[in-house]
Amino acid sequence: MLKTRDDLIQLRSACMEAAAAETQKILICAGTGCIAGGSLELYARLQELMAERGIACSVKLDNTPHQHVGLKKSGCHGFCEMGVLVRIEPQGWLYTKVKLEDCEEIIDKTILKGEHIPRLAYTKDDIIFQKQDEIPFYNRQTRLVLDHCGHIDATSIREYLAVGGYTALEKALFEMDGEEVVREISDSNLRGRGGGGFPAGRKWGQVRRQAETTRYVVCNGDEGDPGAFMDRSIMEGDPHRMLEGMMIAAYACDAQEGYIYVRAEYPMAVERLRMAIAQAEELGLLGENILGSGFSFKLHINRGAGAFVCGEGSALTASIEGKRGMPRVKPPRTVEQGLFGKPTILNNVETFANVPLIVNKGADWFKSIGPDNSPGTKAFALTGNIENTGLIEVPMGTTLREIIFGVGGGMRGGTNFKAVQIGGPSGGCLTAEHLDLPLDFDSLKKAGAMIGSGGLVVMDDSTCMVEVARFFMNFTQNESCGKCVPCREGTRRMLEILERIVSGEGQEGDIDLLLELADTISNTALCGLGKTAAFPVVSTSKSVRDEYEAHIRDKRCPAGSCQKLKRYVIEAPLCKGCSKCARSCPVGAITGKIKEPFVISDACIKCGACVETCPFGAIKEA
Repeated sequence: MLKTRDDLIQLRSACMEAAAAETQKILICAGTGCIAGGSLELYARLQELMAERGIACSVKLDNTPHQHVGLKKSGCHGFCEMGVLVRIEPQGWLYTKVKLEDCEEIIDKTILKGEHIPRLAYTKDDIIFQKQDEIPFYNRQTRLVLDHCGHIDATSIREYLAVGGYTALEKALFEMDGEEVVREISDSNLRGRGGGGFPAGRKWGQVRRQAETTRYVVCNGDEGDPGAFMDRSIMEGDPHRMLEGMMIAAYACDAQEGYIYVRAEYPMAVERLRMAIAQAEELGLLGENILGSGFSFKLHINRGAGAFVCGEGSALTASIEGKRGMPRVKPPRTVEQGLFGKPTILNNVETFANVPLIVNKGADWFKSIGPDNSPGTKAFALTGNIENTGLIEVPMGTTLREIIFGVGGGMRGGTNFKAVQIGGPSGGCLTAEHLDLPLDFDSLKKAGAMIGSGGLVVMDDSTCMVEVARFFMNFTQNESCGKCVPCREGTRRMLEILERIVSGEGQEGDIDLLLELADTISNTALCGLGKTAAFPVVSTSKSVRDEYEAHIRDKRCPAGSCQKLKRYVIEAPLCKGCSKCARSCPVGAITGKIKEPFVISDACIKCGACVETCPFGAIKEA
């Protein structure tokens, strides 16, 4: 149990010495994606092989005085496309797509002989990249919040201490008062990374000024956007940094308790947060009179049931209280009457993870990264039709072009870029004309989109943007809590119109009706999620209006992906009359005589079975 600041300093020093005693480190990605790919089996096999060969190995950082190899379960390395990932230190080598049968070679060549294994390295255009920092996917990023993910044991507080963990909390407790902490965060212009971009320091200051002395700190780890996994990766890969940020926030506003709201679909994040909280409590970094400073703070975890609306602040706090997660009318705001009706600081995981960096390095350092109006970095989940999918972090203000064609490596298979959906269901679609748009809160707002939590879904020219709008509207409609009429009924009407359009039953005036409904919902919905529900429709109807018109007027999908708008014909000169297509048709829509051209009737359900069956390529999409 650490009772004083000196106790913490001494333990941190001991952890650093123990880390230095590790002559080599094997860091196996134990993020959700790589675990699904078998990384835990790799971990067990490597441990078994080192025991067989008599190699001194430790799986937990302790006070081992002799030199040894450290085998660690790290958080997500980010390069999800290349998993399972294994990093070798101190060389900085990254092995990609590692399989169980590669373990012996890693031990015998790399660990025992210090040799690199080229076939396991990332290769692009015949160039073998030995070191992780040389790979374009990594060297085009600025990893600050994600710096420890993939580089330390995600399950060990001692590893976090060994890289300087809890120095920001120590500084805040013994060198600053609460007002100074709030001022530092305010001066940094840290804006909430959960979507709206509200200045964190202003929110903290408002809570601090409340007359009510019972206050709470709440972390939003719900992250319900399709394709987003930034917060999950931080909770799984560097949970102590987030906890440290929450503790500093609590000290700044004199809060006594905190809650972390995590969606139940993130079981590993919950497990590692529970482990991190227990470790911090065991050392005395959480609890009563922390390090003898007089500051006391307790943390709890609440598991959400996966309701998208619980990403909204008042719905989230209602859920923690045991009520149905539904938003309420404001004011009063969360900073005035939040959790249990008390003043509450509510930020998301990434926002809190930035706090220790700012306290340690200062507001001026933070403002030196990115634009003045949106300083710092932003983590994005990069998915879709792109070469390099995964978790990335870049300075605010980085352009879409740099992210997609630089970090992301361009479009998969050499296809053409068409659009990117940013910010999930509350965001918007950006097209080629926006490629040089800087990604910051204000620039995106002007373009009719928003950063949201940070999901980036990249689409090529085979994607139908009307179907994309329908998909997100379907998601929003299903996730509507139903409390307010504009969102409950308005999104349903918009979804019905979009479903008609993609089914070939669109009518003149549908686009204008969609925009009218969108305007009504945006201006009258109760919560922020409802107000932004129509963003994907508005952005696509403006940027690719011609696609909507083709669906409505020509009954044609330019991308060729809307099933009900497809039409198949048999080209007579190519048809040999073999009848294979007729025999494969499940509804008997193809008729003809053997050795004569067959024809497709209106009974066709556009399943495509005939196209796959025809050996002569005679069946074409009209």
